[in-house]
Amino acid sequence: MKLALPQSPMALPGGTTSAGATGLVGDARSTAALRAQAARDPKAAVRDAAKQFEALFMQELMKSMRQASMASGMLDNSGTKMGTEMLDQQMSVQMSGMPGGLAAAIARQLERQMGGGTAQVTPPPTRALRDAQPASAQELARAARQAGTGTAQADFVDRHSDAARAAEAATGIPASFMVAQAAHESGWGRREIRNPDGSTSFNVFGIKAGGSWNGKTTQVTTTEYVNGRPRKTVASFRAYDSYEDAFKDYAQLMKNSPRYADVIAKAGTASGFAHGLQRAGYATDPAYADKLTRVINTTLRLQRSLA
Repeated sequence: MKLALPQSPMALPGGTTSAGATGLVGDARSTAALRAQAARDPKAAVRDAAKQFEALFMQELMKSMRQASMASGMLDNSGTKMGTEMLDQQMSVQMSGMPGGLAAAIARQLERQMGGGTAQVTPPPTRALRDAQPASAQELARAARQAGTGTAQADFVDRHSDAARAAEAATGIPASFMVAQAAHESGWGRREIRNPDGSTSFNVFGIKAGGSWNGKTTQVTTTEYVNGRPRKTVASFRAYDSYEDAFKDYAQLMKNSPRYADVIAKAGTASGFAHGLQRAGYATDPAYADKLTRVINTTLRLQRSLA
């Protein structure tokens, strides 16, 4: 189902619409302000339009609920009816735009149309994305219990979400998908690629060095599949100074290499992203896509629990 921008932005408390103009529903100035915002900042306009869609839906929902309830009739008149409608309108705005709500789903659909098929998926924000503070041990334990995982997995998601969010802005690949891929490649951080001295290379994506790489490298033994059979081999992998650098380099690889163009184009779903990586030859494991899809689903559960 395709969505279009609403013709009448919902007014926020105080008569100010999210598009930055003053007016009520149907006010032409509000619509013009939203269109002007779309020209300046399309992504922000999409978010505002999605919130307005959700607010309109919530308003209609409350209207239906009131119609289904019995009215006393003693004090009902045109004035009380108008007051009730205005109250419902403001309440619907307050209830819209919550993480994981209808507005988020609408925004994804609108961004998918804007991107010509490239999904800009925004998962429910984790605690780390909201306030840039690491989750406490209690919060990690709670998230792990709710997601049915261990605290190591919850800690991994919390630790890398900020870097993944920055990579999402550069590539359009959902942050949760990239965190999941890093988790799969590194065994949730337990099998990170190490330097000769035992320190981490921060290469959580398992990216090999190659002839075009001019940065630091490290040699490790890895498993490659040849004709469907696993085989141990020594390969050169990239080394970084931080996890943030690893996510930045991964984003550049996905964005600039024609080999992975289809990966970004199919990043609207976990399965599409995972199978796109396998088709592009990111890994030689014939079951790579299925394994990665399962890890993505685990990561999404953890992000919802950490929210």
